[in-house]
Amino acid sequence: MGNPHRIGIVGLGVISAAYLETLTASDAVVVTAVADLDADRARTVAASLPGARALSVADLLASDDVDTVLNLTTPAAHAEIALGAIAQGKQVYGEKPLAANLADGRLILDAAERAGVRVGSAPDTVLGTGIQTARAHIDAGLIGRPVAASAVMVTAGHEFWHPNPDFYYREGGGPLFDMGPYYITALVHLLGPIRSVTGASSRPQDHRVIRTQPRSGEQIPVFVDTHVTGVLEHEGGALSTITMSFDSAATAASPLEVHGTDGSLAVPDPNRFDGQVTLRGSGDDGWRPVHTSAGYEDGSRGIGLLDLIGCGPTDAAGARANGSLALHVLDVMASLQTAATEGRRVSTTTDAGRPALVPLTPRTTWLGAIV
Repeated sequence: MGNPHRIGIVGLGVISAAYLETLTASDAVVVTAVADLDADRARTVAASLPGARALSVADLLASDDVDTVLNLTTPAAHAEIALGAIAQGKQVYGEKPLAANLADGRLILDAAERAGVRVGSAPDTVLGTGIQTARAHIDAGLIGRPVAASAVMVTAGHEFWHPNPDFYYREGGGPLFDMGPYYITALVHLLGPIRSVTGASSRPQDHRVIRTQPRSGEQIPVFVDTHVTGVLEHEGGALSTITMSFDSAATAASPLEVHGTDGSLAVPDPNRFDGQVTLRGSGDDGWRPVHTSAGYEDGSRGIGLLDLIGCGPTDAAGARANGSLALHVLDVMASLQTAATEGRRVSTTTDAGRPALVPLTPRTTWLGAIV
């Protein structure tokens, strides 16, 4: 394989631990630098990674020993960090969403194209065996022609578990922009790109109360809608309904269901890599499990970055968690918010295509080098 691909990480918050677990287990990459607004935190993380340095953000972006910048900042900073990395000739892989708004997302992709570098983006959970197995069975005709799907996420809000949930209630947050990428990306994998949307949204509370230490009891303002529902029209004609909410306790609905002329699939949570796919055919009395047939086995955060690196430096389109897909998902979310605000049908203006199916791939294989 030659020398491992060199990763510099900007942003060392809660999600960084999951990425580091994956990246430090892979022989294909090495973390050479880390940066965070909290310099002490950066130094602590660097000390746990052999050969890694704690740098300022500017120094990391300019560093000669960083090939790809892993952008784990909050959504409001995604565009600034991505554009800074691209300006230094580095490719970027970021947490979702690609940017806090569609205009910034377009700037990132346009800058990357001019610079000849690649952009990738979470979520990569959809590359695990749960979503990919459902995709494989849909493609094989198990449910006939797909005609509809549903995506449902209802939770009380991230203030119940996150120590600093403020950014979830600012631009680029809320249930649509925070959790929507998992569900919409999964729907694109399952049914293809989305050409138009309609929707409605609401904001029942103007503040939230943090329930975790050390800020338990502190009120934070809400700047975004926290309940969003919509209808997504796929290019192939299927209609997906989506509900994303931070305004209630839970739901008993399947996270995803796909319905076809010959049957229906219940699909596991797209915020996870695995889970059982179940089928009910037109003549069946109940649901039955289907065999796992596709996806990265035992997947974990960062697999999308490994997939991007494994495609080689000239194959941006071949990466499954690619920037064009992330921009399309951002377009769908922005269009849905516009449709909800203005009460009209909105057409999307991007088309990422449908990423290639992930063949069933053992963890030992994808940790080494994904091809």
